[in-house]
Amino acid sequence: MKRFYLIIAFLLSVPMLAIAQKGIIKGKVVNALNNEPLPFAAVFLEGTTLGATTDVDGNYEIINIEPGLYNVEAQFIGFLSKIEYEVAVTNLKPTILNFKLEESSVKLDEVEVTVQNKFERNIESPVSLKTLGINEIQRNPGGNQDISRVIQALPGVASTVSFRNDLIIRGGGPNENRFYLDGIEIPAINHFATQGSSGGPVGMINVNFISDVDFYTGAFPANRGNMLSSLMEINLKEGRTDRIGGIFQVGASDVGLTLEGPIGKKTTFLASARRSYLQFLFSVLELPFLPTYNDFQFKVKHNFNRKNQLTVLGLGAIDNFALNLDANETPEQQYLLNNLPVNEQWNYSVGAKYTNFRETGYTNIILSRFMLNNTAFKFKNNNENDEQLLDYESQEIENKLRVENIYRAKKVLYTAGLGLEEVKYNTTTVDKRFANGQVVDYTSNLHLYKWFVFGHAARTFFNRLDISLGLRADAINFNSEMQNLLNQLSPRVSVSYNLTDALSASANWGIYYQLPPYTTMGYRNAEGDLVNTDLTYIQAEHFVAGLAYLFPFNGRMSVEGFYKKYSNYPFLLRDSVSLANLGGDFGVVGNQPAVSTNKGRAYGLEISYEQKLYKGFFGIAALTLVRSEFEDGNNNYVPSSWDNRLIATITMGKKFGKNWEVGVQYQFLGGAPYTPYDEAATADKDYWDNTGFPVTDYNQLNTERVNPFNRLNVRIDKKWFFNNLNLDLYFDIQNALGQSVQGQPFIDVVRDDNGVPVTDPNDPSKYLTTSLENSTGTVIPSVGVIIEF
Repeated sequence: MKRFYLIIAFLLSVPMLAIAQKGIIKGKVVNALNNEPLPFAAVFLEGTTLGATTDVDGNYEIINIEPGLYNVEAQFIGFLSKIEYEVAVTNLKPTILNFKLEESSVKLDEVEVTVQNKFERNIESPVSLKTLGINEIQRNPGGNQDISRVIQALPGVASTVSFRNDLIIRGGGPNENRFYLDGIEIPAINHFATQGSSGGPVGMINVNFISDVDFYTGAFPANRGNMLSSLMEINLKEGRTDRIGGIFQVGASDVGLTLEGPIGKKTTFLASARRSYLQFLFSVLELPFLPTYNDFQFKVKHNFNRKNQLTVLGLGAIDNFALNLDANETPEQQYLLNNLPVNEQWNYSVGAKYTNFRETGYTNIILSRFMLNNTAFKFKNNNENDEQLLDYESQEIENKLRVENIYRAKKVLYTAGLGLEEVKYNTTTVDKRFANGQVVDYTSNLHLYKWFVFGHAARTFFNRLDISLGLRADAINFNSEMQNLLNQLSPRVSVSYNLTDALSASANWGIYYQLPPYTTMGYRNAEGDLVNTDLTYIQAEHFVAGLAYLFPFNGRMSVEGFYKKYSNYPFLLRDSVSLANLGGDFGVVGNQPAVSTNKGRAYGLEISYEQKLYKGFFGIAALTLVRSEFEDGNNNYVPSSWDNRLIATITMGKKFGKNWEVGVQYQFLGGAPYTPYDEAATADKDYWDNTGFPVTDYNQLNTERVNPFNRLNVRIDKKWFFNNLNLDLYFDIQNALGQSVQGQPFIDVVRDDNGVPVTDPNDPSKYLTTSLENSTGTVIPSVGVIIEF
């Protein structure tokens, strides 16, 4: 009987023991330059007594850790210490955390611990760079785990009133940004992407793949090109090494599954698929459009040995935008149905990066391919038996090769490399939606080659002064000017000086180039001749200077001033407007005659404070004063579409006991300019019957502004950690204040009870018109479930 009681007691204790099991952090500490292990390095959890020392192979393991978030620091003599913030520890699996430490510029006999090491320093980009960890991305209130929305909380970044994912950086347009995954360029990261730009309403990147994100708003590295306003480097994590696991997630608009695990001893994988259910929600809400998106992502990492690695990854999307013809009762519904085309789009990016480490550096060889297929059509009265007003089909293909060599010699860090890209662009366009019976009808095929070279050298003097010099040159065989590398020389200089252990002053100057969109380069006339043969690269000259002060409690205050001088921007002749003002809406931009003559400028001041996790608190506050101006058709500077003047964002949160977490985000966005419609021209019957949307009066370019708006987002998370799974339930409220954003009013025709436009009794050639309110913004509560197994 005694034995029976002992057995019962043991069985009852198993669940308790299982729940009480603690977490593990393990990984490697290596030299960032050559991947050599650093034996006897110290790794410890900030604010605790837990830590470990690496063995001769650079491996470490810290055990008996309570589940939660920790700041983990690695130190080694002669190297700069490094802190990884908000490392998640659970019972479910060991947390793999590898450190790549950089050698100190001066020989040290002991570990140097200063407040400067609290935030990672980038000698090439000492200004205009922010880094976000995965937990900062996942828990962002109102971010819906969408990296582009999370980025909108950073200094210098504005959004549009339509709440799309367009990134408006320091007064630059959404077509001026570039994106990389693990060093592999990904031209499209949004669903329903605007061709000729980079924005869209929903992001494609699965945040469960992300380790951290480096976001540059200036001081761009020399090995990255073809951007004028921002660079987003998304660094992906590696798959689990112990067993197959995954995450099942249901969010505000989609459901997804992520799997990860080992494939043998040297290979790991990550794979995911996601599908939206917005089409069902929009149908219930009787919205006139039904979007459906799907995306897929994978990463495979293979370690041949310590000196050779291979990463293969891919990202793809299938998007369909249909019309809900049953939602045709209100004037607003009728206007949108009359305006919107049916759109189908798919794209994919695949790439491979091979890395070879040597004693003094490493070499990356990157090969990738991108393809976009975009179709749209529109029938008169949305009747496929009626006249077809729009028939559009286009493809963009890019095959890319880049080789970069990073090495150190006599205290100087060098980067050198080159690249070659093959570009194919084709389109078949028939568009009858113009006044006076004008029809745009052409077929275009481009087959081009791009090439570039780059170099960079950086050195630290006296352990206080950092100097970085870079040079890049790009070319394409589109015309004689653009194929000459010397016409696109892109020098850049960065200087940073530590005035004290906590205060630093930094500055950067650089000239950057970007190609016009393929839609503009490939535009042809009805005879099949290329029209825009004299286009040139767009140029932007940046000046940035700032101060940064680091606090011992993981805080950083910074002030930066910036000035951007644009030249050679395409000026669109049909609409008499700079391409710099376009790209924040759906569809295609730039496919019309253009000349590279437009100039612009953007300047302003940013003040920001970052608080990394400290005693449960975290957050970021940013205030941006910005002016953005481009020339109009008379060569006068007028406000651009991105001239928000004032942008303010505060994101903060607190971790409480029992794994509760609360986050709040407040955003203020100054009113952006817009160009009013020409009501008289819109009322013309021939025009309206062909187009279904109002005429923009570019003679009054950006003379009106939408109202400023405030937005408050709130998120509450509750997490449970078990041996076999982790559970995260969250409640997210977007626009908790119910702020209605008033956009540019629509102009529509007056319709009778049958939906037929009413003729103006005073002018039979015109319809009666009316103004419709264009407001967006309502309280959007959502509940999400994340199950990790």
